[in-house]
Amino acid sequence: MNILLADDHDLVRDGITSFLKTAAPEVEVAQAKDFAEALSIVDGDTPVELTILDLNMPGMNGLSGLTVMRQKHPEIPVVILSGSVKRSDVLNALEHGASGYLPKTLSGKSLINALRLILSGEKYIPSALLEDDGSKLRPGEIDLDGLTHDNPLRQLTNREREVLALLTKGLSNKEIAKQLTVREITVKVHLTGIFKKLGAANRTQAVKIAMQLGWEA
Repeated sequence: MNILLADDHDLVRDGITSFLKTAAPEVEVAQAKDFAEALSIVDGDTPVELTILDLNMPGMNGLSGLTVMRQKHPEIPVVILSGSVKRSDVLNALEHGASGYLPKTLSGKSLINALRLILSGEKYIPSALLEDDGSKLRPGEIDLDGLTHDNPLRQLTNREREVLALLTKGLSNKEIAKQLTVREITVKVHLTGIFKKLGAANRTQAVKIAMQLGWEA
């Protein structure tokens, strides 16, 4: 696994590199201290399979650096690294083409697992983003009465239940987003949470499993 790690703090770069090498000795890490150097490395001969960009390092200009990197090298997944996990930042990064959003607090093992997930073609979303966002359940849409206490459907947040309700009706992500007045990327985030909690690999499986667990469309 050949990774480019770009962050303007030496301690962060060295610390993450150490975590990665300890958790997976086969990992090769190239380092850059700003966006310009990161772009130069990717443009050069150094093999790079995945790029990690610090959100606030010099040259990033918000998410402009991410956009430039994705435009110049669309074949290389780019992950945003940040010291904070704000819902708006994560969603904006995903909308701009990021394959994941990594909190700097991730352990070495969790970091490796996240990067492997991304290299397999999936997106990594911080678990905090999958927690209940305080949305209110729409009356009459979902009825959990009669389900056992340990039924996985009870693990779903209110918003995830709303998304699942519309999913069982055959709506697309775009249609679900319109119904719930949210962005399409937000729907994708909630679907990730639904799939994980139900043990489903895709939309069809999620609906099938939900029905088997007692969901009534």
